[in-house]
Amino acid sequence: MAARSKARRRPRPAAGKTQNKESAGSLLRFVLTIALIAWAFRSFIAAPFNIPSGSMLPTLYIGDYLIVSKWPYGYSRYSFPLGFPGFNGRIFESLPKRGDVVVFRHPSEDSDLIKRVIGLPGDTVEVRSGRLILNGHLVARTPLPPMRVAVTSNSPCKVVPPATPAVIAMNGQSYCLYQGFLETLPSGPSYTVLDQVHDGAADNFPQTTVPAGHVFMMGDNRDDSLDSRFPGFEGGIGMVPIENLIGRASFTFWSTDGSASYLKPWTWFTALRPARVGHSYTGKAG
Repeated sequence: MAARSKARRRPRPAAGKTQNKESAGSLLRFVLTIALIAWAFRSFIAAPFNIPSGSMLPTLYIGDYLIVSKWPYGYSRYSFPLGFPGFNGRIFESLPKRGDVVVFRHPSEDSDLIKRVIGLPGDTVEVRSGRLILNGHLVARTPLPPMRVAVTSNSPCKVVPPATPAVIAMNGQSYCLYQGFLETLPSGPSYTVLDQVHDGAADNFPQTTVPAGHVFMMGDNRDDSLDSRFPGFEGGIGMVPIENLIGRASFTFWSTDGSASYLKPWTWFTALRPARVGHSYTGKAG
């Protein structure tokens, strides 16, 4: 009797295991797609930025959260999260306008800052007794009534010596008073600056020409801002390379007074400063 060979059948994979693998693959593709979209949006369109200090008072408060538009000045390696992809220079480069409020990478530290653009390449900038002189012309400055800044958990009444704090109470809220001025750049916007002391360390800066490929930045809180008036070894930033620009501040989408707790979501809303949402960065600060 002839022997018959029996063909062995391979066991079919369980239907459940196949479906699980397909589900896991679909989930991974979905997560990667969302991550890619988020990366592209933050890199090319807009990104959030929060204010950690009072150097831009009264325009920007500690606890303000901003939307920073990424496209106005083109793109450099600092435009991208984690600096990837890394490359030198800037593509689709466009100069900022005088008076723009700009987020940029610190020239010598791994941190992002926000200041106002005062001088462009080729401009001469000088500060004499607290007055800004741009291209040989004294920038117009109009005194304003004392600026009231609410004293809150993240915004104490901080002043620069020898100035002394001036605090008033209105309707159960304490306010810190600062001397404010409306400064108007030639052919540019108006904005509010603070001048706390006379002949302070920041009140005099020799006439200097902004070099090619750089901009001159200043904080609106003129006596409490380590900006382009100070070199790096004094804690300042010096002239800022255009390559370091990240984007232009567009508007405030959230602002907290510092009293919220991450573990108590309802306090996120009790700490909200609604009057600051949608706040602009020119004109008289309110």
